[in-house]
Amino acid sequence: MTHTSRRARLAEALREHEAAAVLVTWPVNVRYLTGLASSNAAVLVTATGEAALATDSRYLEAARAVCSGVEVIEDRDVAGALLKRGQGAARVAVEADHMPVGLFQRLAAEHAGLVPVGGLVEAVRAVKDEGEIAALRRACAITDEAFSLVVERVAPGVTEREIARWLEAAMVELGADKPAFDSIVASGPNGSIPHHSPSDRPVGRGDLVTMDFGARYDGYHADMTRTVAVGPPATWQRDLYDLVRQAQRAGRHAVRAGATAHEVDAAARDVIAEAGHAERFGHGLGHGVGLEIHELPFLGPGKTGRLEDRVPITVEPGVYLPGRGGVRIEDTLVTRGDGPELLTLTTKELLVL
Repeated sequence: MTHTSRRARLAEALREHEAAAVLVTWPVNVRYLTGLASSNAAVLVTATGEAALATDSRYLEAARAVCSGVEVIEDRDVAGALLKRGQGAARVAVEADHMPVGLFQRLAAEHAGLVPVGGLVEAVRAVKDEGEIAALRRACAITDEAFSLVVERVAPGVTEREIARWLEAAMVELGADKPAFDSIVASGPNGSIPHHSPSDRPVGRGDLVTMDFGARYDGYHADMTRTVAVGPPATWQRDLYDLVRQAQRAGRHAVRAGATAHEVDAAARDVIAEAGHAERFGHGLGHGVGLEIHELPFLGPGKTGRLEDRVPITVEPGVYLPGRGGVRIEDTLVTRGDGPELLTLTTKELLVL
Protein backbone atom coordinates (compact mmCIF):
# COMPACT_ATOMS: atom_id res chain seq x y z
CA MET A 1 0.00 0.00 0.00
CA THR A 2 3.00 2.34 0.30
CA HIS A 3 3.11 3.40 -3.34
CA THR A 4 -0.68 3.62 -3.46
CA SER A 5 -0.69 6.04 -0.55
CA ARG A 6 2.06 8.10 -2.17
CA ARG A 7 0.02 8.40 -5.35
CA ALA A 8 -3.00 9.38 -3.27
CA ARG A 9 -1.01 12.19 -1.65
CA LEU A 10 0.15 13.33 -5.09
CA ALA A 11 -3.44 13.26 -6.38
CA GLU A 12 -4.49 15.50 -3.50
CA ALA A 13 -1.73 17.97 -4.35
CA LEU A 14 -2.67 17.75 -8.02
CA ARG A 15 -6.22 18.89 -7.36
CA GLU A 16 -4.84 22.13 -5.90
CA HIS A 17 -3.45 22.90 -9.38
CA GLU A 18 -6.81 22.16 -11.03
CA ALA A 19 -5.23 19.53 -13.26
CA ALA A 20 -6.86 16.23 -14.15
CA ALA A 21 -3.59 14.28 -14.18
CA VAL A 22 0.18 14.61 -13.92
CA LEU A 23 2.73 13.06 -16.26
CA VAL A 24 5.81 12.07 -14.25
CA THR A 25 8.97 11.39 -16.25
CA TRP A 26 11.84 12.01 -13.78
CA PRO A 27 13.23 8.52 -12.97
CA VAL A 28 13.54 9.20 -9.23
CA ASN A 29 9.92 10.32 -9.05
CA VAL A 30 8.73 7.36 -11.12
CA ARG A 31 10.49 5.03 -8.67
CA TYR A 32 8.96 6.86 -5.70
CA LEU A 33 5.43 6.50 -7.07
CA THR A 34 5.62 2.96 -8.47
CA GLY A 35 8.69 1.16 -7.12
CA LEU A 36 10.23 0.76 -10.59
CA ALA A 37 13.84 1.87 -11.01
CA SER A 38 14.63 2.32 -14.70
CA SER A 39 16.16 4.62 -17.29
CA ASN A 40 13.04 4.79 -19.46
CA ALA A 41 9.67 4.91 -17.77
CA ALA A 42 6.91 7.39 -17.04
CA VAL A 43 3.77 7.30 -14.97
CA LEU A 44 0.48 9.15 -15.41
CA VAL A 45 -1.37 9.75 -12.13
CA THR A 46 -4.90 11.13 -12.20
CA ALA A 47 -6.55 13.41 -9.67
CA THR A 48 -8.45 10.37 -8.41
CA GLY A 49 -5.23 8.44 -7.71
CA GLU A 50 -5.42 6.02 -10.64
CA ALA A 51 -2.14 5.36 -12.41
CA ALA A 52 -0.69 3.94 -15.64
CA LEU A 53 3.00 3.30 -16.26
CA ALA A 54 4.77 3.01 -19.60
CA THR A 55 8.18 1.46 -20.15
CA ASP A 56 10.03 -0.45 -22.84
CA SER A 57 10.72 -4.17 -23.15
CA ARG A 58 13.90 -4.00 -21.03
CA TYR A 59 11.91 -3.16 -17.89
CA LEU A 60 8.53 -4.69 -18.70
CA GLU A 61 8.88 -7.82 -16.58
CA ALA A 62 10.22 -5.86 -13.61
CA ALA A 63 7.40 -3.33 -13.92
CA ARG A 64 4.73 -6.01 -13.87
CA ALA A 65 6.37 -7.54 -10.81
CA VAL A 66 6.75 -4.41 -8.67
CA CYS A 67 4.09 -1.93 -9.83
CA SER A 68 1.09 -3.07 -7.82
CA GLY A 69 -2.19 -1.35 -8.66
CA VAL A 70 -0.75 0.28 -11.78
CA GLU A 71 -1.66 -0.43 -15.40
CA VAL A 72 1.57 -1.28 -17.25
CA ILE A 73 1.98 -0.34 -20.93
CA GLU A 74 4.83 -1.39 -23.20
CA ASP A 75 6.02 1.48 -25.38
CA ARG A 76 9.43 3.05 -25.92
CA ASP A 77 7.88 6.53 -26.27
CA VAL A 78 6.78 6.43 -22.65
CA ALA A 79 5.53 10.01 -22.33
CA GLY A 80 3.73 10.02 -25.66
CA ALA A 81 2.04 6.70 -24.96
CA LEU A 82 0.67 7.88 -21.64
CA LEU A 83 -0.61 11.17 -23.03
CA LYS A 84 -2.54 9.24 -25.68
CA ARG A 85 -4.20 7.34 -22.81
CA GLY A 86 -5.13 10.66 -21.19
CA GLN A 87 -6.54 12.42 -24.24
CA GLY A 88 -9.73 13.27 -22.37
CA ALA A 89 -7.89 15.29 -19.72
CA ALA A 90 -8.14 19.02 -20.39
CA ARG A 91 -5.17 19.89 -18.17
CA VAL A 92 -2.21 17.57 -17.60
CA ALA A 93 0.62 18.76 -15.37
CA VAL A 94 4.19 17.96 -16.42
CA GLU A 95 7.42 18.29 -14.43
CA ALA A 96 8.72 21.77 -15.21
CA ASP A 97 12.02 21.11 -13.42
CA HIS A 98 12.86 17.93 -15.32
CA MET A 99 11.16 17.66 -18.74
CA PRO A 100 13.50 18.67 -21.61
CA VAL A 101 12.26 21.59 -23.71
CA GLY A 102 12.33 19.52 -26.89
CA LEU A 103 10.16 16.80 -25.38
CA PHE A 104 7.71 19.35 -23.99
CA GLN A 105 7.39 21.05 -27.38
CA ARG A 106 6.74 17.73 -29.13
CA LEU A 107 4.13 16.66 -26.61
CA ALA A 108 2.48 20.09 -26.46
CA ALA A 109 2.01 20.04 -30.24
CA GLU A 110 -0.22 16.99 -29.79
CA HIS A 111 -1.81 17.86 -26.43
CA ALA A 112 -2.71 21.50 -25.88
CA GLY A 113 -3.51 21.06 -22.20
CA LEU A 114 0.01 20.52 -20.84
CA VAL A 115 0.76 22.66 -17.79
CA PRO A 116 4.37 22.87 -16.49
CA VAL A 117 4.39 22.61 -12.68
CA GLY A 118 7.55 22.71 -10.59
CA GLY A 119 8.28 20.58 -7.53
CA LEU A 120 4.94 18.78 -7.43
CA VAL A 121 6.23 15.28 -6.65
CA GLU A 122 9.24 16.62 -4.74
CA ALA A 123 6.97 18.37 -2.25
CA VAL A 124 5.19 15.06 -1.58
CA ARG A 125 8.52 13.23 -1.31
CA ALA A 126 9.81 15.61 1.38
CA VAL A 127 7.72 13.90 4.10
CA LYS A 128 8.97 10.33 4.48
CA ASP A 129 7.14 7.22 5.62
CA GLU A 130 8.71 5.00 8.28
CA GLY A 131 9.99 2.54 5.68
CA GLU A 132 11.93 5.31 3.98
CA ILE A 133 13.30 6.51 7.29
CA ALA A 134 14.39 2.97 8.16
CA ALA A 135 16.36 2.76 4.89
CA LEU A 136 17.91 6.15 5.55
CA ARG A 137 18.75 5.14 9.13
CA ARG A 138 20.60 2.10 7.79
CA ALA A 139 22.44 4.24 5.23
CA CYS A 140 23.57 6.53 8.05
CA ALA A 141 24.66 3.58 10.23
CA ILE A 142 26.84 2.31 7.37
CA THR A 143 28.29 5.80 7.00
CA ASP A 144 29.11 5.98 10.71
CA GLU A 145 30.78 2.58 10.68
CA ALA A 146 32.82 3.34 7.57
CA PHE A 147 34.15 6.50 9.22
CA SER A 148 35.15 4.57 12.33
CA LEU A 149 37.10 2.09 10.22
CA VAL A 150 38.82 4.59 7.97
CA VAL A 151 39.69 7.35 10.45
CA GLU A 152 42.12 4.97 12.15
CA ARG A 153 44.15 4.88 8.91
CA VAL A 154 44.40 8.65 8.47
CA ALA A 155 48.00 9.70 9.18
CA PRO A 156 50.72 11.91 7.75
CA GLY A 157 51.65 10.81 4.24
CA VAL A 158 48.35 9.30 3.08
CA THR A 159 46.68 11.28 0.31
CA GLU A 160 43.21 12.79 0.10
CA ARG A 161 42.42 10.48 -2.80
CA GLU A 162 43.42 7.40 -0.79
CA ILE A 163 41.16 8.39 2.10
CA ALA A 164 38.23 8.94 -0.28
CA ARG A 165 38.77 5.51 -1.84
CA TRP A 166 38.96 3.88 1.58
CA LEU A 167 35.69 5.49 2.66
CA GLU A 168 33.85 4.46 -0.49
CA ALA A 169 35.17 0.89 -0.41
CA ALA A 170 34.28 0.53 3.28
CA MET A 171 30.70 1.67 2.69
CA VAL A 172 30.16 -0.88 -0.07
CA GLU A 173 31.76 -3.64 2.00
CA LEU A 174 29.40 -2.77 4.86
CA GLY A 175 26.34 -3.19 2.66
CA ALA A 176 25.79 0.10 0.83
CA ASP A 177 24.40 0.04 -2.73
CA LYS A 178 27.20 2.47 -3.52
CA PRO A 179 28.44 5.85 -2.23
CA ALA A 180 25.67 8.43 -2.08
CA PHE A 181 27.88 10.95 -3.93
CA ASP A 182 31.52 11.56 -4.78
CA SER A 183 33.28 11.80 -1.42
CA ILE A 184 34.98 15.04 -0.41
CA VAL A 185 38.31 14.85 1.43
CA ALA A 186 40.05 18.19 1.98
CA SER A 187 43.25 18.50 3.99
CA GLY A 188 45.20 21.52 5.21
CA PRO A 189 44.59 24.63 3.08
CA ASN A 190 42.26 22.65 0.79
CA GLY A 191 39.78 22.66 3.66
CA SER A 192 38.82 26.22 2.72
CA ILE A 193 37.15 24.84 -0.45
CA PRO A 194 33.72 23.48 0.59
CA HIS A 195 33.43 21.05 -2.35
CA HIS A 196 37.09 20.25 -2.88
CA SER A 197 37.77 17.22 -5.09
CA PRO A 198 40.20 14.80 -3.44
CA SER A 199 43.71 15.21 -4.81
CA ASP A 200 47.08 13.54 -4.45
CA ARG A 201 48.05 15.99 -1.72
CA PRO A 202 49.49 14.04 1.22
CA VAL A 203 48.08 14.78 4.64
CA GLY A 204 50.60 16.57 6.84
CA ARG A 205 51.07 16.72 10.57
CA GLY A 206 49.19 19.77 11.84
CA ASP A 207 46.46 19.53 9.17
CA LEU A 208 42.74 19.64 9.66
CA VAL A 209 41.09 17.08 7.37
CA THR A 210 37.43 17.43 6.36
CA MET A 211 35.61 14.30 5.13
CA ASP A 212 32.13 14.71 3.59
CA PHE A 213 30.63 11.41 2.44
CA GLY A 214 27.66 9.08 2.74
CA ALA A 215 26.29 5.66 1.86
CA ARG A 216 23.32 4.90 -0.36
CA TYR A 217 21.17 2.05 0.92
CA ASP A 218 18.03 0.78 -0.85
CA GLY A 219 18.10 3.99 -2.86
CA TYR A 220 18.30 6.35 0.14
CA HIS A 221 21.22 8.72 0.65
CA ALA A 222 23.09 9.47 3.86
CA ASP A 223 25.19 12.60 4.28
CA MET A 224 27.76 13.26 7.02
CA THR A 225 30.81 15.49 7.44
CA ARG A 226 33.50 15.31 10.09
CA THR A 227 36.66 17.35 10.46
CA VAL A 228 39.60 15.80 12.32
CA ALA A 229 43.04 17.01 13.36
CA VAL A 230 46.23 15.16 12.43
CA GLY A 231 48.49 15.84 15.36
CA PRO A 232 47.80 18.38 18.11
CA PRO A 233 45.73 21.26 16.68
CA ALA A 234 46.92 24.86 16.78
CA THR A 235 44.93 27.28 18.91
CA TRP A 236 43.22 28.83 15.87
CA GLN A 237 42.22 25.37 14.61
CA ARG A 238 40.66 24.35 17.91
CA ASP A 239 38.90 27.72 18.24
CA LEU A 240 37.51 27.40 14.72
CA TYR A 241 36.36 23.85 15.38
CA ASP A 242 34.66 24.84 18.64
CA LEU A 243 32.85 27.69 16.84
CA VAL A 244 31.51 25.44 14.10
CA ARG A 245 30.53 22.78 16.62
CA GLN A 246 28.59 25.37 18.63
CA ALA A 247 26.84 26.60 15.47
CA GLN A 248 26.03 23.05 14.39
CA ARG A 249 24.54 22.27 17.79
CA ALA A 250 22.37 25.41 17.59
CA GLY A 251 21.17 24.40 14.14
CA ARG A 252 20.34 20.86 15.22
CA HIS A 253 18.40 22.08 18.23
CA ALA A 254 16.35 24.39 15.98
CA VAL A 255 15.16 21.50 13.79
CA ARG A 256 11.55 20.76 14.65
CA ALA A 257 8.22 20.36 12.91
CA GLY A 258 6.81 23.83 12.32
CA ALA A 259 10.15 25.66 12.21
CA THR A 260 10.79 27.74 9.11
CA ALA A 261 13.73 27.05 6.82
CA HIS A 262 15.05 30.53 7.54
CA GLU A 263 14.79 30.11 11.33
CA VAL A 264 16.82 26.91 11.38
CA ASP A 265 19.49 28.41 9.14
CA ALA A 266 19.67 31.58 11.26
CA ALA A 267 20.10 29.61 14.48
CA ALA A 268 23.49 28.38 13.26
CA ARG A 269 24.44 31.31 11.02
CA ASP A 270 24.01 33.87 13.80
CA VAL A 271 26.55 32.03 15.97
CA ILE A 272 29.13 32.24 13.21
CA ALA A 273 28.28 35.85 12.39
CA GLU A 274 28.65 36.92 16.02
CA ALA A 275 32.16 35.47 15.99
CA GLY A 276 33.07 37.66 13.01
CA HIS A 277 33.06 34.97 10.33
CA ALA A 278 29.76 35.70 8.54
CA GLU A 279 31.49 36.10 5.16
CA ARG A 280 33.25 32.74 5.62
CA PHE A 281 30.00 30.74 5.70
CA GLY A 282 28.62 31.18 2.22
CA HIS A 283 26.42 28.14 1.64
CA GLY A 284 23.05 27.14 3.06
CA LEU A 285 22.80 25.30 6.34
CA GLY A 286 21.34 22.12 4.92
CA HIS A 287 19.03 20.25 2.61
CA GLY A 288 16.62 17.36 2.51
CA VAL A 289 17.88 13.86 1.72
CA GLY A 290 16.12 10.77 0.44
CA LEU A 291 16.07 9.18 -3.00
CA GLU A 292 18.33 12.08 -4.01
CA ILE A 293 21.24 13.51 -2.08
CA HIS A 294 19.87 17.06 -2.42
CA GLU A 295 16.10 17.43 -2.28
CA LEU A 296 13.42 19.55 -0.65
CA PRO A 297 13.48 21.29 1.74
CA PHE A 298 16.51 23.59 1.61
CA LEU A 299 17.69 25.57 4.63
CA GLY A 300 19.27 28.94 3.97
CA PRO A 301 18.88 32.71 4.08
CA GLY A 302 15.71 33.72 2.29
CA LYS A 303 14.41 30.14 2.02
CA THR A 304 10.69 29.82 2.68
CA GLY A 305 8.40 27.09 3.99
CA ARG A 306 8.09 25.19 7.25
CA LEU A 307 9.46 21.81 8.21
CA GLU A 308 6.85 19.10 8.61
CA ASP A 309 7.02 15.95 10.72
CA ARG A 310 9.16 13.08 9.35
CA VAL A 311 11.38 15.22 7.11
CA PRO A 312 15.07 14.14 6.90
CA ILE A 313 17.35 17.17 6.79
CA THR A 314 21.06 17.88 7.04
CA VAL A 315 22.64 20.51 9.28
CA GLU A 316 26.11 21.41 7.99
CA PRO A 317 27.59 24.78 8.95
CA GLY A 318 31.17 25.51 8.01
CA VAL A 319 33.78 28.23 8.24
CA TYR A 320 36.41 28.45 5.50
CA LEU A 321 39.61 30.48 5.75
CA PRO A 322 41.36 30.82 2.36
CA GLY A 323 44.96 29.68 2.44
CA ARG A 324 44.63 28.20 5.93
CA GLY A 325 41.86 25.59 6.00
CA GLY A 326 38.35 25.12 7.23
CA VAL A 327 35.92 23.17 9.38
CA ARG A 328 32.53 21.69 8.51
CA ILE A 329 30.42 19.42 10.72
CA GLU A 330 27.31 17.77 9.27
CA ASP A 331 24.62 15.43 10.53
CA THR A 332 21.48 13.93 9.03
CA LEU A 333 18.39 14.29 11.23
CA VAL A 334 14.67 13.60 10.96
CA THR A 335 12.06 16.01 12.30
CA ARG A 336 9.86 14.43 14.95
CA GLY A 337 7.06 15.76 17.12
CA ASP A 338 9.16 15.48 20.28
CA GLY A 339 12.40 16.78 18.75
CA PRO A 340 14.74 15.67 15.96
CA GLU A 341 15.98 12.11 15.60
CA LEU A 342 19.73 12.11 14.96
CA LEU A 343 20.71 9.50 12.36
CA THR A 344 24.47 10.09 12.08
CA LEU A 345 25.85 9.24 15.49
CA THR A 346 29.62 9.60 15.14
CA THR A 347 31.00 11.88 17.84
CA LYS A 348 31.34 15.57 17.12
CA GLU A 349 34.23 15.95 19.56
CA LEU A 350 37.39 16.99 17.71
CA LEU A 351 39.29 13.78 17.00
CA VAL A 352 43.04 14.23 17.25
CA LEU A 353 44.81 11.50 15.32
